[in-house]
Order: sequence, then structure tokens, then C-alpha cells
Amino acid sequence: MRSKVDFIREQGFTTEGCQDGLYEALMFQPRVIAGVVISGVVFQSPWLFLALSAVLYWSALFPGHNPFDAFFNRVMADPMRLAAIPMAPPPRRFAETFAGSIAMSIALPLFAGVSPAAWLLQSVFVAGSMSVMIRRFCLPAYLYHLLWSGTPATPCPS
Repeated sequence: MRSKVDFIREQGFTTEGCQDGLYEALMFQPRVIAGVVISGVVFQSPWLFLALSAVLYWSALFPGHNPFDAFFNRVMADPMRLAAIPMAPPPRRFAETFAGSIAMSIALPLFAGVSPAAWLLQSVFVAGSMSVMIRRFCLPAYLYHLLWSGTPATPCPS
């Protein structure tokens, strides 16, 4: 199994000077997304997937205003003195865009009543979410590193 350090680096951060707990902080967003995806699958709700898509695109376009990070930093990190989630570097934003595209690709067939296509895409999204949570492997972030290998890692804030 991949280490927590591997996951942090895959997301585009260096691990030098990072606070303890950065891995747990970075896992907040994937855990929330997995819960929304599972709810969307259970209820076959195109609106849940559409909303998830919008929030993920917003997070990728405006990383300083990511609602997942803002919630974690204000509600959990500050009061409990946990590591705050720094602004997302390019690999993490690429993964957010990728996930937003999958969510949109699920919403459209659900709105159109094409259930088999939606089920196929939902299974891909569930598999990707489980890969992040169980294996600590985010395929879109990994693909980012393959496509743009010269991108420097983002140092952790002090």
C-alpha cells in the first residue's frame, strides 16, 4: 500500500516542513465527495451529481475559495489545532476538474433517463473514490504528473 507521504506528494505538495496531520486534512475532501457520490448512486439523483460537479469545478478554478477546504479549516482545523489545508496545487486542481467532469457526465444521462450509461459512470466514480480512500492513490493527480512532469511541488506553508 502506498504511504501517506506518497499521497501528499501525488497531490502536488512537498513533504518537507509540513505539519503532522496534512494527510488527514487532505483526505477530508475525498471523504465528503465519496459520501455525496454514494448518496447520488443510492438516490439516482442527477441534481446531486450536478451540484457536486459545480462545487468541484469551482474548487479547481478558484482554489483559494474551495468550500471543502474552507469548511475543514474553519470548523475542524482551527478549533482542534489540526493542520490546515493549504491552497490546492495544480495536481489536486486537475483531480478536482477530472472528478467534476465525471460528476457532470453522470448527471447528464440521469437527466436524459439513460440509466445504463449513468450506472457505468457511477461505478467508475465509486472505484476512483475507493482508490483514493483505501489505496491512497488518486489517478487524476498521478496522470497530471505524467503529463506535466516538470511542475515543481508546492511547499507546505509554515
